[in-house]
Amino acid sequence: MQDVSSALIVIIALLIAVAGVIVASWRRDRVSALLFLPYLAWVAFATLLNGSIFLMN
Repeated sequence: MQDVSSALIVIIALLIAVAGVIVASWRRDRVSALLFLPYLAWVAFATLLNGSIFLMN
């Protein structure tokens, strides 16, 4: 439950997956790709927080 390094790996994978969805859907449905941008920002912020906790410990 408190393994920060494993959580960092998972959240980086999530960040890559969300960015991949945006890139893949950009040509087909630009509105849905744009709607994923706030989620990408939120996941990037959570990754930054998790990374800083990882580095401080």
